Amino acid sequence: MRKTLLAAWFLFSGAAHAGNNLDFHNIEEQQLIEIFQRSGEDPASQRIKTFSSLFLGNPYVGNRLIGSNHADEKLVVDFGKLDCFTYLDYVESLRRASSVHEFIENVTRTRYVDGKVSYLSRKHFFSDWVSAKPRYVKDVTQSISRHAVTVSKRLNQKEDGSPYIPGLQAKLRNISYIPGDKIDSNTLSKLKEGDYIGIYAQAPGLDVTHTGIFIRQADGPMLRNASSLSRNMKVVDSPFLDYVKKRPGIVVYRAMDT
Repeated sequence: MRKTLLAAWFLFSGAAHAGNNLDFHNIEEQQLIEIFQRSGEDPASQRIKTFSSLFLGNPYVGNRLIGSNHADEKLVVDFGKLDCFTYLDYVESLRRASSVHEFIENVTRTRYVDGKVSYLSRKHFFSDWVSAKPRYVKDVTQSISRHAVTVSKRLNQKEDGSPYIPGLQAKLRNISYIPGDKIDSNTLSKLKEGDYIGIYAQAPGLDVTHTGIFIRQADGPMLRNASSLSRNMKVVDSPFLDYVKKRPGIVVYRAMDT
């Protein structure tokens, strides 16, 4: 299994040293192949639910990506060390793939503007998903609730004017979110399985502080997420309303069927 996966990686990257940044952890290649074949005609929402479930229980590890203003960016694919953003990268890339090789190619398009693997081309902000082309998801926040609020934010600019990421130009964007205390049964009825959820950031210069996936289970709606909470530190299903009602609000992106 491992040799086949690395062969796919070498075909894609053309660089042997990059193989060190590929780890499929506890997910077998044959398992992925069977899911690609079985779910090929499924809508995006179902594919997201299917692929996201493969990661349940996998460890949370922050700052897994390799690259900075002082170090070359490397494409990392690591199913065993996830944060909330890389988790969504992998799920979104898997749901558009029909092979392991295509999945790896998709990661570069999902994670980087124009698929260019570099630190400053990395989509550091959740709203980059709906701002940079090509777009694979759309912002449906305003259509989910009449209580949605839109604010203008200068992303990457702190309150004192300094950048979060040196060298990256500040981006003026309108960010729509549904306040946590306005999320009710009507909101839930309009959310779809597999919707990508961002937890709105009140701080200047940021759009969200956390991300996850909306999932409907027999015991109620869940936020499937790579959780950094000390009691979790892994990918879990958190009761959705209990989670989001305590937060400033949610941003909702929906995958587009391809």
